[in-house]
Amino acid sequence: MKSIQQHILILNGGSSSIKFALYNTDKKLENVLSGQISRIGLDNPEFTVTHKPSNKKTQITIDSTNFKEAAEGLVEWLKEQNYTDGIKCVGHRIVHGMEHSRPEIIDEHLLTELHKIMEYDPDHLPAEIEMIALFKKQFPHFVQVACFDTSFHTTMPKYAKTFAIPKKYYNQGVKRYGFHGISYSYLMKELKTQNRAEADGKIILAHLGNGASLAAVKKGKCVDTSMGFTPTGGVVMSTRSGDLDPGVAWYLMQQGIDAEEFNDVINHQSGLLGISGYSSDMQDLLEHQKSNKDAALAIEIFCYQIKKTIGAYTATLNGLDVLVFSGGIGENAPLIRKRICQGFDYLGIELDAGKNRKNKRIISTKNSKVKVYVIPTDEEIMMAALTAKLYQSSKEDQINIEEQ
Repeated sequence: MKSIQQHILILNGGSSSIKFALYNTDKKLENVLSGQISRIGLDNPEFTVTHKPSNKKTQITIDSTNFKEAAEGLVEWLKEQNYTDGIKCVGHRIVHGMEHSRPEIIDEHLLTELHKIMEYDPDHLPAEIEMIALFKKQFPHFVQVACFDTSFHTTMPKYAKTFAIPKKYYNQGVKRYGFHGISYSYLMKELKTQNRAEADGKIILAHLGNGASLAAVKKGKCVDTSMGFTPTGGVVMSTRSGDLDPGVAWYLMQQGIDAEEFNDVINHQSGLLGISGYSSDMQDLLEHQKSNKDAALAIEIFCYQIKKTIGAYTATLNGLDVLVFSGGIGENAPLIRKRICQGFDYLGIELDAGKNRKNKRIISTKNSKVKVYVIPTDEEIMMAALTAKLYQSSKEDQINIEEQ
């Protein structure tokens, strides 16, 4: 029987997966375990847990055919392990947060708002809402907190948010929101710890993973970002198209494709997968680039679009002090970082080949005018910190109310 400790549960639900992490809050935030349920809706869904600090991995049998059953399976497992006895609050990653600029405790008003914008993000929001409802039903005493992926970008000026379409659509909420904000918040926190003066400078953050985006930051505030109204916009990604001529949608619809099929094409069949014709995995493409011209082309387009965006954001910032690589590709693919930075000598970017090859934290030379970092992101610990802070604040407010 495990001793009862104070825990924060962090959840990140998608249409075909649930990622989760548990943090002990007795002293400072300490990761107890992390895990995920993947392949939801397919044969043989996978439920894996990594226990800390041993990093021992456990494979758990789960019998589920849809997201609801998978989420219920997670709840039952947490109960069986006696973890739910110590959980005080649950932090949810909410991908689309409209204009919410900070985490919020989830109440009926917020839930109603999320229901209204489900069509904005059909790959994430329905699953996230279902997770919230399940935990509210099973554990009504849990405080549930929404950590919005869009909050980081609410500081963007209106001219960076506005699409050149009739104003009525902007008033209906059709604008650039940006995503990966929880990751960007963590990266900025790490930069401040490293060098506060640098963190107040002109910065480009590049979160490069299955989803990829960049953000331009000046004096600690986001001024532009590559993703737009949905996470599909911006640079090419693993299976997402990135920015697309709107006329392509019109043309494909004339060919008989409907809205649902179009959404599937641009989110799940495009990007590196669509260009290469066989893989969405950057490591796989790198291994085959010499023998497969389509794999080589996919890599070339990926690097070209990121390089182009860095150039544009340098103009937006009127210079560049710091470039940060993060995400699965950004943290682990030295060749991709090298190719992106090649030709940027006019900006003063100079990579140290040895440090880059070893994925060191700082990969630029001492003489480089722009400092280039590789910082592993940690969205879960960022969410845990935000959730803990809001939970503690809510407790203090409750005490104040009771004392009055």
